[in-house]
Amino acid sequence: MRLIFVTVIIWEVLSISKQQEQQINEEIRDKEVRLISEEGEQLGIMSAAQALKLAEEKNLDLVKIAPMATPPVCKIMDYGKFRFEKAKKEKEAKKNQKIIETKEIRLSLNIDTHDFETKINHARKFVADGNKLKVSIRFRGREMAHPENGLVIMKRAEEALEEVANVEKPAKLEGRQMLMFMAPKGAK
Repeated sequence: MRLIFVTVIIWEVLSISKQQEQQINEEIRDKEVRLISEEGEQLGIMSAAQALKLAEEKNLDLVKIAPMATPPVCKIMDYGKFRFEKAKKEKEAKKNQKIIETKEIRLSLNIDTHDFETKINHARKFVADGNKLKVSIRFRGREMAHPENGLVIMKRAEEALEEVANVEKPAKLEGRQMLMFMAPKGAK
């Protein structure tokens, strides 16, 4: 009993995943379809069997391209070539995407001038690469009693980076951390 139930669930999952792809050849169960030739010309409305016969005569596949239309639209094409072209386009689109990362610099309340400048130089490089910047200060122990000191350091960082970055989210105290987010100039 349980084995049958599991088999039914697996079958349903497989049929749902198949529905997301185009139906081809014998998978098309509609009575009538609107047929388009491989050149793109309208061949009219006919039975699915006739459309499949025309596709087989040309040694091509019958592919349902618009299943929600009435009647569904099918096209005669080489399905293997179609899938290859589609995968090639998706790969090209993925390659052209620019992934924006968020880089973080951590400052402290009692940071020295040289250390501050070094961190700001790193931040400039991150922003120049097109990444967003997260500036953080972690308050330890009694430092929580003076959050205004953190605001002063954040203001210094903001002023040092104002020619290369815009403040996306101003400095805000969240728990024991003060955070500020910056984005490269021109990217908003």
